Amino acid sequence: MWIHPSFDPTLLQIGPLRIHWYGIMYLIGFLGGWGLLKGRLSSPPCQLTANQLADLVFYAALGIILGGRLGYLLFYDIHEFLAHPLLIFQLWRGGMSFHGGLIGVIFSLAIFAYKTGKSLIDLTDFIAPVVPIGLGAGRIGNFINGELWGRVTHIPWGMIFPNVDDLPRHPSQLYEFFLEGVILFIILWFFSRSPRPRGAVSGLFLICYSLFRFCIEFFRQPDIQVGYVVAGLTEGQLLSLPMFIGGAALLIWAYKRKARWNNT
Repeated sequence: MWIHPSFDPTLLQIGPLRIHWYGIMYLIGFLGGWGLLKGRLSSPPCQLTANQLADLVFYAALGIILGGRLGYLLFYDIHEFLAHPLLIFQLWRGGMSFHGGLIGVIFSLAIFAYKTGKSLIDLTDFIAPVVPIGLGAGRIGNFINGELWGRVTHIPWGMIFPNVDDLPRHPSQLYEFFLEGVILFIILWFFSRSPRPRGAVSGLFLICYSLFRFCIEFFRQPDIQVGYVVAGLTEGQLLSLPMFIGGAALLIWAYKRKARWNNT
């Protein structure tokens, strides 16, 4: 049996300025993705200049942060948000929704695509392979904060989170780091190394993430303010269902479109 180390969520404090581990994890995700995308600037599906890539990362960062924070408050804590709207700025407390961040980044990329004359689907295919870096780093941030812990278990690697109770639980943050971060990155990175139909990489990302998230939710304790939503399913599982359907539809469309082009 393991005991969570109860890290201090603040990495460094200089006067009133606090640097939180959670923010550092987001920075690692952005910089890691940016660094890898630099090596693909001149490659399909989306040829960008170095300056355009910097702008793209900025737009994506805004979409992820604003969409993720707003999505969490709307999907998981709407009553608290309505009572205290300034919670949207308290990023160091955690509370970021991937599904909200996904909507936010698609919206921000749509603006970038409009301004630069690029295709939105080409942009999502371009950045999808590096998204797992940010997802994995974010889950490490959740683990450091001691949040989003798992359900009670008796497995040998069960972990006690002293800030919760003295019961052994699944370290679900680490499960998510492994599946959403490591495995998803490997799948998408190698899949995208070969030419694929437009939309295929984005579709595969949606399918794989939604499947991983749906499965991991069975080991993760539902948010206390939400609980189980319907039929024993959590909010995260319900939000992943349309994501899976959309990804499957996008992947089918991509390959059917390729087949039509090959037959003409």
